[in-house]
Amino acid sequence: MAELWNPSSMGSSSSYSQSSSRPLKVTFNEPAKYWTDALPIGNGRLGAMVWGGVASELLQLNEDTLWTGVPGIYTNPDAPKALLEVRNLVDSGEYVEATAAAAKLVGNPADVYQLLGDIKLEFDDSHLNYAKETYQRELDLDTATIRIKYTVGDVEFSREHFASNSDQVIAAKISANKPGSVSFVVSLDSKLDHWCQINGNSQIIMEGRCPEKRIPPQVYGNGNAKGIKFSAVLDLQISEGNGMIHIIDDKKLKVEGSDWVVLLLVASSSFDGPFTKPLDSKKDPTSYSLSALKLIRNLSYTDLYAHHLNDYQNLFHRVSLQLSKSSSSHFCLKQNQDDKASTAERIKTFEMDEDPSLVELLFQFGRYLLISTSRPGTQVANLQGIWNKDLQPKWDCAPHLNINLEMNYWLSMPCKLGECQEPLFDFLTSLSINGRKTAKVNYEANGWVVHHKSDIWAKSSADHGDVDWALWPMGGAWLCVHLWEHYTYTLDTDFLKDKAYPLLEGCGLFLLDWLIEGQGGYLETNPSTSPEHDFIAPDGKIASVSYSSTMDMAIIKEVFSAIVSAAEVLDKHKDDLVKRVHEALSRLYPPKIAKDGSLMEWAQDFQDPDVHHRHLSHLFGLFPGHTITTEATPDLCKAAEQTLHKRGEDGPGWSTTWKAALWARLHNSEHSYRMVKHLINFVDSEHEKPFEGGLYSNLFAAHPPFQIDANFGFTAAVAEMLVQSTLEDLYLLPALPRDKWANGYVKGLMARGGVTVSICWEEGNLHEVGLCYSRRLRATTTVAHKTFAAKMAWRSAGSLSRSVMSAARAPSLRTAAPMPRLRPPVSSAPRLQSRRISFAPSR
Repeated sequence: MAELWNPSSMGSSSSYSQSSSRPLKVTFNEPAKYWTDALPIGNGRLGAMVWGGVASELLQLNEDTLWTGVPGIYTNPDAPKALLEVRNLVDSGEYVEATAAAAKLVGNPADVYQLLGDIKLEFDDSHLNYAKETYQRELDLDTATIRIKYTVGDVEFSREHFASNSDQVIAAKISANKPGSVSFVVSLDSKLDHWCQINGNSQIIMEGRCPEKRIPPQVYGNGNAKGIKFSAVLDLQISEGNGMIHIIDDKKLKVEGSDWVVLLLVASSSFDGPFTKPLDSKKDPTSYSLSALKLIRNLSYTDLYAHHLNDYQNLFHRVSLQLSKSSSSHFCLKQNQDDKASTAERIKTFEMDEDPSLVELLFQFGRYLLISTSRPGTQVANLQGIWNKDLQPKWDCAPHLNINLEMNYWLSMPCKLGECQEPLFDFLTSLSINGRKTAKVNYEANGWVVHHKSDIWAKSSADHGDVDWALWPMGGAWLCVHLWEHYTYTLDTDFLKDKAYPLLEGCGLFLLDWLIEGQGGYLETNPSTSPEHDFIAPDGKIASVSYSSTMDMAIIKEVFSAIVSAAEVLDKHKDDLVKRVHEALSRLYPPKIAKDGSLMEWAQDFQDPDVHHRHLSHLFGLFPGHTITTEATPDLCKAAEQTLHKRGEDGPGWSTTWKAALWARLHNSEHSYRMVKHLINFVDSEHEKPFEGGLYSNLFAAHPPFQIDANFGFTAAVAEMLVQSTLEDLYLLPALPRDKWANGYVKGLMARGGVTVSICWEEGNLHEVGLCYSRRLRATTTVAHKTFAAKMAWRSAGSLSRSVMSAARAPSLRTAAPMPRLRPPVSSAPRLQSRRISFAPSR
């Protein structure tokens, strides 16, 4: 759809043609000084950070299955007794004591993501005197390629790096415009226990092992034989006729006098799934790596690059975005004059110029990162995607399920990267297996449960740590929301039947057992926390454990609603589980409004010791959930707005982008854009301050330090500002900051119901719309395939000059409730009213 839709205004509006001159590139005019200056490439499994040094170059490598540890035991037979004690204390209103007692319910710490190693290149001393004014380093998002150029004397050197998913290799080409000018020494190294050797005349093999325990010992020796093994093979190819390769110390290779050199890096590990001990694994990583290299070694560099482009651009080119200010603005002229500015300089000046093309770049950078870090068959994107330089990275780089892992995948469906979400569902399947044991032993409950933090071994039990974050049994439930979301976007009944519904059933069984009878006939959760936050108990002391936090109930309501809706589609609505869930839905503890008009975070109106806390857990029902809406629950939306004002605008990057999405759901363009602007703030790696957010020079988002969820959250939030949807309704430009992005278009965004959406607007007014329904037809007895009839109703201050509807076929949905009537969207100044389209299937 993104390739087929061509709005007529594209050729006539000068604002589009002017803004289109800036390519999607992250640029530098000097080598990296810090890790956050280096540029990332990845194929989902393998990653590299390229520093771009001249005399000495460094490529820091990662492979996504390198973790400490072995499969763990995620049960605690003493937990039921401790659980009863905590519940009794909560029922007695002794929240401080309950918080202390709840420490008995936390478990062992998760394991730690590791690094693979480094490719080191050492050039001759002449490179120390390169012409600094000729240096260029860029990451081209359109091709997922890093390019470096500089001049030494009269010779121009070029380097090119990419990570191919189709051929599972990290490739680099080093060349010069003068024959015989490429000479360097190359080696492999790692902070992990490892050893290197030369294979033949042109390969370096590095083998090693991850630590068995999460805290790496200072000396590994021979007592560390239980961890995951790994292997990396670096292959060199040089030009014919010119150049030679020499072996140095049986572990380094020296290239002399070549026209060009191609480096191919393959790597693998002995990891054989979360339930297999590394010692029991039959996978030989060295044999695997050599076999993988053999498959591609006879391919030319041009062929490898063509395979890479075809695979990558098939995903990346699905969505395009272009933004510009008013055509009467002189900004575009100034922008073209500043095309040589580095990305760091553009971040620094955004406060003044509010360059819309930088928003475009950051939006697409999020899509680039997801493509690079999460592909079918890989591990889930962790706290840093796949990129990590430390043996003990901050927060272990482990998936955190109380916002971070979920935020990593918010963009996948609306930004048309559904395949990139597959590792999340594979991970969820593994979590449910361990989680079933945790539920049975720890909580004497059916179904399965997962807590706040996990790892490659699919850890399901509560982590070791403070109760306010470690004791949170809603992690699996939140992830289950993604299952239903995936269905609502794709209408894939096979996925719903075979993958999603069994997991939803297991989650629902646990939640039904976890809920207990409370006051007033409500079903409640006890113990309950609001992630990573405390409250002031009635006795004036700090506590974190009570009952029925707003987030608990919002997640459970979302999961239960998904079960009921999925059962309707799959004709399972008469099943006993569905009947129990349907009955429980009406008895869930409802959200309440506090005395100050904000949404209560806990079941009681406790005093908040940190009103500017980074988490916005009690607003889950607004976003990413759907239980708080401008039309169905206007009072709760007003309370959510007050809550956002109360929380304030400061905080780490991921909190900032969550706020942007929340304001967008409220159709508040002004505040949503304020959060966009708040994130685009330069972070100096030498003087970074915790919890302040911002962007590093390479566009990595900061907590600080780097956390990738804010990058993904930004892309999702911008998509939410432009298009929102339910299974019945489509909202166009619901939170467009018309004074900042007066002109623009977006092509290829996905809406629920299997709709691809493309829109164009001029001077803040919707100009053209392209809608395409596309779905692979399936044989099914429960869903009839019919042609959708589109009913359009436009309610906005702007005008629609032309709408484009493509012919397509899509299934009608069997839903538990009738389609809602068309109603004007609720909005208030200073907001741009949304344009809403409602769709109903023909009967």
